[in-house]
Amino acid sequence: MKHIFMASMMCADYSNLRKEVTEIDEAGIDSFHIDIMDGRYVNNFAMSLNDLRAIRGLTKKPLDVHLMVEHPLNTIDLFTRALHKGDTIYIHPEAEYHPATTLQRIINAGLIPGIAINPGTSVETIYEMLRIVDKVLVMTVNPGNAAQMYLPYVGEKFEKLLPLRDEMKFEVYWDGSCTADKVQEFAPKGVTGFVLGTNLLFGKGRPYSELLKEIRGLINE
Repeated sequence: MKHIFMASMMCADYSNLRKEVTEIDEAGIDSFHIDIMDGRYVNNFAMSLNDLRAIRGLTKKPLDVHLMVEHPLNTIDLFTRALHKGDTIYIHPEAEYHPATTLQRIINAGLIPGIAINPGTSVETIYEMLRIVDKVLVMTVNPGNAAQMYLPYVGEKFEKLLPLRDEMKFEVYWDGSCTADKVQEFAPKGVTGFVLGTNLLFGKGRPYSELLKEIRGLINE
């Protein structure tokens, strides 16, 4: 099983975004994770459509776009037009009256549909939608801010989701407080991808190539 590592770009140094993207890309990152926050669904503003477009123009690697916005159906076409085939868009089901409609718009645009689930969102409430998404992004912290502490009770979500993967054909991804011990624990259990932030990738004062080599070394593939 190949594991995917994604750079959480809200943690990047925005004084030199081009340099950050280039160095992370050349270091061998698998994907760039873009957090879009509207100040309403979460109490923070982070990244924008212009940030997304800039990063999309600097790399050929896939983008994972995490929409933490109210009623994403209202603006989904702005995002689908800015992305390429093979890119992913996640929505939060609580943020939309009819989330399956929004997911279908993502599918129709030729992009990969995903659901992001908060710590307080149960697997049971999104069960039916698991059949139409390719990825489930499990938030292990409350959405809205970087550098938060892991919420231990979220681990039970993985125990419920992972047995459903093969039947419903989706992959499980980790987002929030991603540490070395969590990669070592959950990758062997079947979690496909991990969003890397300040715990493992950013702000270390070391080359990204060295850091990613160490991160990949946590897993025997």
